[in-house]
Amino acid sequence: MRLKLFTAVAALVLTLVPTHAQERIRGVVELFTSQGCDSCPKADAVLSTMARQEGVVALAYHVDYWDYRGWRDTLAAPENTDRQREYADALGARTVYTPQAVINGRTHVNGADRKAVERELGANDDALPVQVSVRKENGVLTIDVGELAGPKQNAHVVLISYDAANPVTIERGENAGKTVTYSHAVRSMQTPGVWHGKPAHFEIPMSEVVKKGNGGCAVLVQTVDAEGRPSKILGAAMLRFRGSAAATRN
Repeated sequence: MRLKLFTAVAALVLTLVPTHAQERIRGVVELFTSQGCDSCPKADAVLSTMARQEGVVALAYHVDYWDYRGWRDTLAAPENTDRQREYADALGARTVYTPQAVINGRTHVNGADRKAVERELGANDDALPVQVSVRKENGVLTIDVGELAGPKQNAHVVLISYDAANPVTIERGENAGKTVTYSHAVRSMQTPGVWHGKPAHFEIPMSEVVKKGNGGCAVLVQTVDAEGRPSKILGAAMLRFRGSAAATRN
């Protein structure tokens, strides 16, 4: 997905709990899933477990290409499908599939295979070398990104808003009759700036962060390849919100 810089508007005050803001993040799991895929509920449960782990940024991107099977995914967005297709191209995958888990923007595995996800998370303790912090002050979201020694690298600072939990009763399609609770479903993605390898500071009004039913936000410092496609993630942080019905901690 081509991420676009956005303009700021008036701030909205919320109370937030910075449970993941300052901790060391050891990995980012991005699950591409669908309510219309009968192989996905197991992966959705794995992601819910990951979302409760300290040091893991767990995000669920609901895709729309299974909607034709009789059930339109209530959390899907074409931007999520675009992101998955760009990952597939960047990672050399022959096709997109669900459930797919992309780990740190570097590799992908079957999202229902918890052991494989855990293995990739633990494969490199230094996978995220850049320190990132995120906090809320006076209606403004503040992001600080550290520096990285060595050759200069440029990366997008990606701001992702997500829901804490969404219980959905699926009425048609392959999962008809099931009620599944989806954790950390991505609702919006924006790019407040670009990081050039040196300490950087970004401020975003909360009205640009808070979307309907949001449970929190994540910040990814992510490189792009020569074609502008998402590539390896160098750093990440997460901030949970408190103040909406969907913000109950998992």
